[in-house]
Amino acid sequence: MTASSIKPIFPIEGDVLHARDGIQTADGLSFTAKISAPAGSGITINGIAAIEDNGIFSASLIFRNYRNTLQIVDLGTGEQLSFPVYWASQFAGKYRLSIDDNIRFLQDIAEHANSYTSIFDNAYLNGLRKLHQQYGTKVHLNLFYMSVEGDFSLSSFPAKFSAEWAEQADWIRLSFHAYQEFPDAPYKNASFETVKKDCDLVMKEIKRFAGDALTGPVTTIHWGEVNVEGSRALRAAGYKGQLGYFNVDDDLPAVSYYLTVEQRRNMKKRFIWKDEQEDIIFIRSSVVVDRKAKDELVPFLNAYREQGGLPPYVDFLVHEQYYYPDYIAYQPDYFEKLETVVRWATEQGYTPAFLDECIFN
Repeated sequence: MTASSIKPIFPIEGDVLHARDGIQTADGLSFTAKISAPAGSGITINGIAAIEDNGIFSASLIFRNYRNTLQIVDLGTGEQLSFPVYWASQFAGKYRLSIDDNIRFLQDIAEHANSYTSIFDNAYLNGLRKLHQQYGTKVHLNLFYMSVEGDFSLSSFPAKFSAEWAEQADWIRLSFHAYQEFPDAPYKNASFETVKKDCDLVMKEIKRFAGDALTGPVTTIHWGEVNVEGSRALRAAGYKGQLGYFNVDDDLPAVSYYLTVEQRRNMKKRFIWKDEQEDIIFIRSSVVVDRKAKDELVPFLNAYREQGGLPPYVDFLVHEQYYYPDYIAYQPDYFEKLETVVRWATEQGYTPAFLDECIFN
């Protein structure tokens, strides 16, 4: 038998399992593993004799650890296949609000540093706080270093509000997004050194004016497009969780880092997967809020039920600039749309949680 004769169906290497993949208790996750092999083979999965149904072999397993090994053995040929699979016990049933392209609210606070007594004197940030106060929503803000006009950078943001920033660590995360908004897809073919330099620049300023408590190991790079060297640079900076859209088999931008078509297909179905070789977990956003009209959002989210089920973890992604009246694509119902999706998540039983609270051991 050739190596290709044993083909994992579920889980595959790097899959991150969660409560909706089986029955989860305090003792572990019970689920059914399935593989494809020649009919009549004697297959064991983690030492358990698999039951065959027309060349599909299945066995009931229990994972008790964050990192597990799935081992498949053909007793007739002696061929073996083993690979890592993860169990994220806190992943399913959670949500967050993630906002890309942030710089303007920081510029406003900096320009009014002498008159503002709080970072929440800024209307945009205050609107986010209201969502948190009403729903408990946790908000992840991905930052540019430089404004579009080039007249403001994070290096000009004052440190006078650092204590107040630190007080928000339970519901705000700040992370690197890009040096600035343009050009589009700035890191698609960028070197390790370029991505790492810009990432370090942003992170240095975040830690200076807000402290370490608001940083974390997850980010979304601008346009979600880098080669493997770019993702390695993010990983070297501490970002072992990287979020994108992972579009495939459609006409939409891929927004999928360096992943292959087959890996993107798995991401579209699973919403999460780990590249074991690069030690990076990828997470798929559930909806880009500003690309939908307000009355389209709930039907779009509900439609996941007909596509295999609601997302295990819901990431609501939006962009800062749509909030502002002078932006060409201004959306006056910006916060109404955010409340619409957050309320939907609450009504579906999702609870707020940052990704780093859910996907790492």
